[in-house]
Amino acid sequence: MSTHEVGLTELTEVVVRSQDNPAVRVRFCDRFRPDDDRVHYAIEACAPGLNARVDEVVAWIWDADLVPFLEELARDFRGWDGERVWQNNDHDLTVTAVFRAGGHVGLTWTLQPWPTAAGGWAGSVTTWLEAGEQMSILAADLRHFLHENGSHRG
Repeated sequence: MSTHEVGLTELTEVVVRSQDNPAVRVRFCDRFRPDDDRVHYAIEACAPGLNARVDEVVAWIWDADLVPFLEELARDFRGWDGERVWQNNDHDLTVTAVFRAGGHVGLTWTLQPWPTAAGGWAGSVTTWLEAGEQMSILAADLRHFLHENGSHRG
């Protein structure tokens, strides 16, 4: 389920916790918008024995966005076969979705900063959410976090 810390109008983080194991989580935080074309944010993946963070993941306004991908998963709450994959333009964040019986979606979040650099690293965690309402809430929270806050840093 996604949770967040909120001021009256500003969403400062979104946390996705697995319903199977709440210690497995992904956190979107430290967002800033250097200009009107992009949003930068950090993403953290945590699980027992793993703490990984990628700073300054970039969401471009013209890029294929994570939010519509999550919204489509929420609309398909009755399920699908196989995997669905989304990746940001810089290839440092990949989300793979699978559907399992009982109406749950597994989201595998793979963080891989500098994916073409020698000696790089990658880390993944999988969060399990209810297919309908929890996916819809996550998509709405991320839409607000990525698109509706006008935080600027300059």
